[in-house]
Amino acid sequence: MLIADDHPVVRQGLRTFLGVQDDIAVVGEAADGAEAVRLAERLRPDIVLLDLKMPGADGLTALTELRARGVTARVLVLTSVTERGHVLPAVRAGASGYLYKDVDPKALVQAIRAVHDGHVLFAPDAAEAVLAGRTSPPGAAPHADPAAESERGRAALTEREREVLVHIARGRSNREIARALMVSEKTVKTHVSNLLMKLGVQDRTQAALYAVRHGIDSSGAAGGDAGG
Repeated sequence: MLIADDHPVVRQGLRTFLGVQDDIAVVGEAADGAEAVRLAERLRPDIVLLDLKMPGADGLTALTELRARGVTARVLVLTSVTERGHVLPAVRAGASGYLYKDVDPKALVQAIRAVHDGHVLFAPDAAEAVLAGRTSPPGAAPHADPAAESERGRAALTEREREVLVHIARGRSNREIARALMVSEKTVKTHVSNLLMKLGVQDRTQAALYAVRHGIDSSGAAGGDAGG
């Protein structure tokens, strides 16, 4: 993995701690966003641990540039910036996770492993910020993560599963979804289980985050399959 943070003490601390993990190898360090992009292109890490607030090119700029250049590394944001307004832009730019620097070290290691395995992982406050801001303004569709797209092969959701996912992203319960789609609650539960499996996510929150990142939440429910 690559560590990108403008504080040498933070980089050294992370490198020392992560270096003792049997399954994690730190291949490089970057002090700003531009250097992070250059090193990620050259070193091709699996994970970039990215600070948001850095001099010059900040973390969000680096995220956008990484995706524009086709770098497939999964990006886990680790930041001290607590303003919720920073979360959704990072998700739309392709972040696979968003944690704060007060995270427990063991939880950080678990998060790195989870993101590496294809999951999305957010601090509770960050997840709430994403879901609270899930309605995209016109022309502001989320930027897809090429790594996630490759791994999941643009999960083959049926039209009805896509409809259910839209409702999940809007915070609706299975009962509310069943009423909206005029199907049984049992049918909705089946659709939810199937779409979680296809998306490779563990729960409804992760499914909602996936929907936000890929514009599914703002695209409207698809038609068809009226029988569920």
